[in-house]
Amino acid sequence: MPLTVIRSLEKDLSLKAKEYLLTMQEFFLFSVRAFFTLPKIKRYWRDFLDQATICGTDSIPIVLVSAISIGSLLAIEVGNLLEDFGAKTMLGRSTSISVIRELGPLLMGLMLSARFGSRNGAELGAMQISEQIDALRAFGTDPVAKLVMPRLAAALIMFIPLTALSDFAGLQSAAYLAEHYHHLDPGIFWNAVYPRLGPKDFVVGFAKAPVFAVIITLVSSYNGFIAKGGTAGVGRATIKGIVVSSGLVLIANFYVSKIVLENM
Repeated sequence: MPLTVIRSLEKDLSLKAKEYLLTMQEFFLFSVRAFFTLPKIKRYWRDFLDQATICGTDSIPIVLVSAISIGSLLAIEVGNLLEDFGAKTMLGRSTSISVIRELGPLLMGLMLSARFGSRNGAELGAMQISEQIDALRAFGTDPVAKLVMPRLAAALIMFIPLTALSDFAGLQSAAYLAEHYHHLDPGIFWNAVYPRLGPKDFVVGFAKAPVFAVIITLVSSYNGFIAKGGTAGVGRATIKGIVVSSGLVLIANFYVSKIVLENM
């Protein structure tokens, strides 16, 4: 390989590395500003309520659909596997652990990354392109406090009940399929669930909600704030926010489970 080509590749890699480090630095400072503005929530109470409705109440249908689907599928597949070993009565235990610890919070996070995160990226990206964010600065308003902090506070509060709703819907759908597909008595199913679910199982699942809330809100909002290039730039910022936040949700799901299970 010619020396000029090698030097060109080294230069490109160096520029990309510097750009990546600069982006990480800006994102860190952006996140710190968002957290430091949380005490100002009383000033932006109306914005907080609007965002709580968007990421909470309006997200219930998609959370229910995903939870019911995965609960039903889990009951069918796990039930078939357990039936081969004559352990069908353990279906409630297997399903409840999977839903409470992993699938309920994870599906809720991925669905809200697509729904709530895409809305943040598109809305803030459009405001950035149309210079509305610059106008807020010109009038002496902190755009992070006005636009990002209410979204972050709403997500931190609303993701927890949405996780509980996802867990409940997943277990109910699994119980329904266990009764009508595997012909398992409901009492046997629920008796395998309640006595064996411990505090650790709920801590693992519900500890993920605030982590996912921070990741989805800050990543999508940051990409909206740095959008450029017209309407196409808004689309790129929205897509990037969804992809990155969804990937980070999957990574965080693993590490939160690992940390909590190792320390309880």
